[in-house]
Amino acid sequence: MTHDTHTQPSTATDAHPPIDLPGAGDWLAWVGQRCEGELAEAVRLVAEVKTGSTGAEEVLAAWNRAETAIANADAVALWAEVHPDAAVRDRADELSQQVQKYVTELGQDRDLFAVFDALGASGTEGLDDDARRVLEHTLRDFRRAGVDRDDATRDRLRELSEHGVKLSQEFGRHIREDVRSIRIAPERLAGLPDDYREAHPVDDEGLVTITTDYPDLVPFMTFGADAEARRDLALAQNNVAWPANDQVLQDLLAVRRETADLLGYGSWPDFDTEVKMIGTGQAIADFIERISDAATERAGQELAVLLERKRVDDPAAEVVTTYDSRYYSELVRREQYDVDGQVVRTYFPFEQVRQGLLDVTGRLFGLEWTPVAQDEAGTWHEDVASYDVGLDGRRIGRIHLDLHPREGKFKHAAQFDMVKGVAGAQLAEGVLVCNFSRGLMEHDEVVTLFHEFGHLVHHVLGGRGEWVRFSGVATEWDFVEAPSQMLEEWAWDADVLATFARTADGETIPADLVAAMRRADHFGKGLNAAQQMSYAARSYYFHAGPHDDLTAYGDELQRRYSVFPPLEGAHMHCAFGHLDGYSSGYYTYMWSLVIAKDLFSAFDTEDMFAADVAHAYRDKVLAMGGRKDAADLVADFLGRPYSFDAWAAWLAE
Repeated sequence: MTHDTHTQPSTATDAHPPIDLPGAGDWLAWVGQRCEGELAEAVRLVAEVKTGSTGAEEVLAAWNRAETAIANADAVALWAEVHPDAAVRDRADELSQQVQKYVTELGQDRDLFAVFDALGASGTEGLDDDARRVLEHTLRDFRRAGVDRDDATRDRLRELSEHGVKLSQEFGRHIREDVRSIRIAPERLAGLPDDYREAHPVDDEGLVTITTDYPDLVPFMTFGADAEARRDLALAQNNVAWPANDQVLQDLLAVRRETADLLGYGSWPDFDTEVKMIGTGQAIADFIERISDAATERAGQELAVLLERKRVDDPAAEVVTTYDSRYYSELVRREQYDVDGQVVRTYFPFEQVRQGLLDVTGRLFGLEWTPVAQDEAGTWHEDVASYDVGLDGRRIGRIHLDLHPREGKFKHAAQFDMVKGVAGAQLAEGVLVCNFSRGLMEHDEVVTLFHEFGHLVHHVLGGRGEWVRFSGVATEWDFVEAPSQMLEEWAWDADVLATFARTADGETIPADLVAAMRRADHFGKGLNAAQQMSYAARSYYFHAGPHDDLTAYGDELQRRYSVFPPLEGAHMHCAFGHLDGYSSGYYTYMWSLVIAKDLFSAFDTEDMFAADVAHAYRDKVLAMGGRKDAADLVADFLGRPYSFDAWAAWLAE
């Protein structure tokens, strides 16, 4: 593939430096000043837009500046998830409510709508494709906000929006702040690696505490030989935020149902999918069935292998449970594929993996990562590592890596926007928030780090265009995971891993071990697809209609789609954070995987760093942000529409 210079956005330069974070200063004051100052600027600019006295280009340019200020104010939500001071987190939540209230008011502002409606009615001649797209999306947003509804309906939609924001914050806060644990005798750590045992000393009562935070949870569920202890930890993890979030979620679902109904949609999924690749709520249900049907035979075969292995330990075993799955999958990989996860992890010390990730992505995309001293970066915690991002000798952004767990911090793994990049106005800044161990990493955690970092790369590379509306990861929401899932492939390549995967003695990971890891990884693809569809079904069907008992209905969906029975006494929906952010769209992960496999088919597995294809992908997909529909971005890169073929071939391997 050749490089298409016409798709290159203009580039922000050092004339617009990163934002000035307070470091050891007064974060409480800074967070308020930053958010409220940007919000005030948005109000001023919206008033300018409402004059409507200038031409279409001038109106849209002023609106772009207003949306930029709103995005800057909205980034306050980051501090609610990561700041170590609870007072700052609470203040950020309050400010985020103010921002969302203002956004809701704008969406129903008939005077503002009239300005854009007039632009649309007068034709878009003279506007370039991007400006025309901004106008089209803006008009669509107004309609979806209910601007054309009667006064009573618009008042109710405002109430619902404000209530929904508070419920979403409450749902997330309950998950973030509820760390559960089990306390067990040290002999029940059988199977766990030495460094894990050393990190979990015996207390004064002769017991060891294991928490539901990922660095505790993942190794224990993978290597812990004590089935009852695994069950107890799984039960604790699946009861995080229970019972508090049960009613919160019911209320949030009710808000969404009423909102969709007032706007004239058949269901919340129909409203939600209107702006996604998949298009309709029914298409989600159809997609879940399509993937489930494709995975059923393989999942059944793999389940039989797990049950056979479990019966070696328990001849009377009749079922494989959710808390068995990681443990027995690990044993199967060790015994049948000659891959020992405890050996594999010795090649992945955290610091080496982080540097290796930077080296790999730098080489692949032509990026330079320059460390920024903590006092210069002014970040919120000493764990945060910051880097300036360079391309062709010019700084195009800054990233911050906040990768270890602490009290009150976001519990999962995600990329958050700090600043949306806009050419000639502001530099893109993104934050990667994860919860990894400081020591050795499981290989699947390495894969997760590559995945999440893919979002960060997308945010920075896509943050060099003119319009904030299309900045960074601004495509349809069911495409955003595809670039990240594709980047996972580099965490499975022997030559790539050999550049950073080394033991403490300096031994590089052997190519034959990586080959065995890849063969072993093929085991469980059917199980995983089935389990993913059980999550996708919860996400979709919880939103498609009311259900009095979410636990019972979730268990029913688990039995319908997963091969693992529901865990008795668990209420996993209370800690299923994606039910907030992704609402009815958890199918996104599998939908994006289908596209990711198709995107990867363009690369040469014998030369993973081939510049022509990597740079074409960088410029035609990542750097474009949301300037085109995702299907068009994929077609521009592949030279054809996306298809299921590559995914189906991968599933059959």
